[in-house]
Amino acid sequence: MSRIDRRFAALKAAGRTGLIPFVTAGDPSPAHNLALMHALVDAGADLIELGVPFSDPMADGPVIQHASERAIAKGVGLGDVLAWVATFRERDKDTPVILMGYLNPIEIHGFQRFANEAVAAGVDGVLVVDCPLEESATLAPLRAVGLQQILLAAPTTAPARMAKLCEAAAGFLYYVSFAGITGAGRLSTQDIAARVADIRAHAKSPVAVGFGVKDAQSAKAIAGFADAVVIGSALVERLDGAITAQDIAVRVGEFLGPIRTALDAR
Repeated sequence: MSRIDRRFAALKAAGRTGLIPFVTAGDPSPAHNLALMHALVDAGADLIELGVPFSDPMADGPVIQHASERAIAKGVGLGDVLAWVATFRERDKDTPVILMGYLNPIEIHGFQRFANEAVAAGVDGVLVVDCPLEESATLAPLRAVGLQQILLAAPTTAPARMAKLCEAAAGFLYYVSFAGITGAGRLSTQDIAARVADIRAHAKSPVAVGFGVKDAQSAKAIAGFADAVVIGSALVERLDGAITAQDIAVRVGEFLGPIRTALDAR
């Protein structure tokens, strides 16, 4: 079993909902990215979604766009991200790490080269926003070495395509709670609960819900019907401006602590 599969199996056995925080690699500080990753785990993260900075993150709202811009301005690239994961693995052998990003940096790096280096570093999966299921052959070199491709589904996904996604999903299926960009402010759990329940009934993999989750209240509501909750923009916004490892750890703990408590209260 992969680290992702093991972690979700453990969550299911314990009756717990997974917490998957998203952060942009290199933001707010490249020097403290490793400290940030460990702080996420210390605050209760079950998996880490690490964003690879990209100049045109079309699925992301202004908060994550600006985080990517800041990281790129500080010289952060894909090689740095892989190096941070490798160093993270020296202390943490168990927490799954998913790289979220876009095709362009991987293509420039080289698909086979990226696949080999990512596995060697300890990456477990990739969520490539602009590589849908229909184009997934592009990422065959990544899957061949054991990286799990996390697929996206949305409220606008047609039933026939949803069936294909449920069949092909590996690691977990990421359900985008509404049609839009990350960080938008309209989350209606009533609108998505039935949809997620239907997906979970047919998907071979767990279902995580993201986009629009901002705090303990919204996370707890999602936990009622999802296997995991993804929270990104609100956390990235909270970290903006932190300049020391201690400040980063404090902000992470203050933000994720209540969310972890709310999820466990379920």
